[in-house]
Amino acid sequence: MLTLELPFPPSLNHYYRHLGHVTLISRRGRAYREAVMALLAAQKIEPMSGPLDLAVELFPPDRRKRDADNFHKCLSDALQHAGVFHDDSQVVRLEISKHEPVKGGKVVVRIQERSTDGRLEDLKSARRYLSRVIEQIEGAVGATPTLPT
Repeated sequence: MLTLELPFPPSLNHYYRHLGHVTLISRRGRAYREAVMALLAAQKIEPMSGPLDLAVELFPPDRRKRDADNFHKCLSDALQHAGVFHDDSQVVRLEISKHEPVKGGKVVVRIQERSTDGRLEDLKSARRYLSRVIEQIEGAVGATPTLPT
């Protein structure tokens, strides 16, 4: 698991700028991305591949009302550009929690790669086993199901 402490990101409301029919990342959004890239460059993090679980803890800089889900896009884009993962579409599970304010604000991110034989494979294995048990019950009256080894 990789744990990162980063500056508090700008809200999605301030991340994009619209100029006519063109949508751009705002100056504030670009500055945040560059700050994260600079902080993580020194750590020489290898990009994670495969599906990822992402847990984000937001510690805002003050007590103003904020929607917890308005910070993920800016943060995940910055992590992608910093080379933490190849693409933010790799995130298959996202958990966001908001905490009490801290001076200056911060965000703590925990990223974990899901193993290829993880929870989904366990579910497929259970489904195959249950299918075999049902076939045995339907196919032979009085047959006892065999347990997996």
